[in-house]
Amino acid sequence: MSEAQEYRGIPRIGDKAPDFEAVTTEGTLKFSDWKKDKWTILFSHPADFTPVCSTELTEFAKRSKEFEQRNTKLIGLSIDSIHSHLAWRENLKKILDVELNYPLIADLNTAVAQKYGLLHPNESQTATVRAVFVIDPKDTVRAIIYYPLNVGRNIDEVVRLLDGLQVTDKHGVAAPVNWKPGDKVIVPPPKSVADVAERASHKEYERVDFYLNKKSL
Repeated sequence: MSEAQEYRGIPRIGDKAPDFEAVTTEGTLKFSDWKKDKWTILFSHPADFTPVCSTELTEFAKRSKEFEQRNTKLIGLSIDSIHSHLAWRENLKKILDVELNYPLIADLNTAVAQKYGLLHPNESQTATVRAVFVIDPKDTVRAIIYYPLNVGRNIDEVVRLLDGLQVTDKHGVAAPVNWKPGDKVIVPPPKSVADVAERASHKEYERVDFYLNKKSL
């Protein structure tokens, strides 16, 4: 079985992120070494020199400081050549005045795309779908978002999702619908009669019912 055939399915949440070595706009890198001890946003785009992708990749670049502040690296991918990637970077800098400050993986042989389940033949025979993988410092896939070819991603939601994962990991809580930093979080539900009683005694909790309690951080 070849390297490109090793992973045919989409990595699931909780799986170890498939490792790879690839040529990128910042040189050849081994993914696990490059991302070491960092959160990582790995995202794919259908093709270079396309309008929706141009808006997405430049928006990631413009907001790269927000990701840096969250100990997070960005890396993009499509099944274009390294020459196409480099030319597109220069074009985006010229027409939109934005320099892509993160690596783009050149994946002409689709080895990485196949490992991450980015080729959906019923959507396109020649392009990767729009996907976002959030990978934690332990190399575990923590979240996956897929978009169709004709709808661009919401970078605000990518940042919100990353914030939610980092906050809930740190405090052992959960994030409710539409949560954003500063909002109340959800206390883990009780697992015993004693837990139910213990939660009832907490004055700082916003008690909706015995299984639904919120608190401020």
